[in-house]
Amino acid sequence: MAIQATATGDPVVETARRPREGGRRFPLHWLGAVPFIGYAALFLLLPTGIVVVGAFTSNDGGLTLSNFSALNRQYILNSFATSLALSALSAVVGAVLGAAFAYAVATGNPRGALRRIVSSACGVLAQFGGVTLAFAFIATIGGAGFITLWLRSHGIDPYAKGLWIYELPGLVLVYTYFQIPLMVLVFLPALDGVKPQWREATESLGGTTWHYWRYVAGPLLLPAFLGATLLLFANSFSAYATAAALVSQGDIIVPIAIANLLNSETGLANPGLAKALAFGMIVIVAVVMFLYAVLQRRTARWLG
Repeated sequence: MAIQATATGDPVVETARRPREGGRRFPLHWLGAVPFIGYAALFLLLPTGIVVVGAFTSNDGGLTLSNFSALNRQYILNSFATSLALSALSAVVGAVLGAAFAYAVATGNPRGALRRIVSSACGVLAQFGGVTLAFAFIATIGGAGFITLWLRSHGIDPYAKGLWIYELPGLVLVYTYFQIPLMVLVFLPALDGVKPQWREATESLGGTTWHYWRYVAGPLLLPAFLGATLLLFANSFSAYATAAALVSQGDIIVPIAIANLLNSETGLANPGLAKALAFGMIVIVAVVMFLYAVLQRRTARWLG
């Protein structure tokens, strides 16, 4: 190790040794991420690339924009409008109720049994979807569900104005079921980052609870809340199995419209148009995830 004398005679130890020519070693710490990179490339990037390429490819293999020319059809526009409305409504309702539940949990003992039970239950319920969830709602509050029959026996008919469970209101209700626990999981870390000393400082300066939430906790939690809401939007926008099992007819949302274009029983299959619809969904989800990343970066400034 080289030693250099200063003007005062005190030695200064050089902390870095110059690497030998050809002696630089390739870093190996990234090898632990290889399985995840391979998984993402095989199941995320490759299907996305196939969809993007297929959206601009004609039946004979040439480049074309004809797949996008049919996107102005009324049923496709209605599918996108319904998907956006369904995702926005379920995301907002799930975010508000989930944030309230998360706050109730965060105010308790962080190592208590309630916190562990709620976190475990939310982890399970957030993944409870598909045909199983649709069947659970049909058997419970469907047209012949046991709660529906019980209400009718007491003179109350929840479907007096139509079977709304199989329409947009029913989808919003079913989607909210798994949106709320997802919101609890993603919003709890932000609530844990709020320090109790901030409330004490507000009160010591003469502030009330309203001032604390208006000027301290509210502005700090707003980016995290909006980011979690966007995550819920993307989660519901791409959901398919639950809606397909609950609504078996029509192209009510874009994923069902894509499935019908790929598996048409009336000879109307159009894989190119299906990939164009999927490309549109990718663009919307990419924009939402970009906004989510921006909000998460702002939240990380104080959450850490």
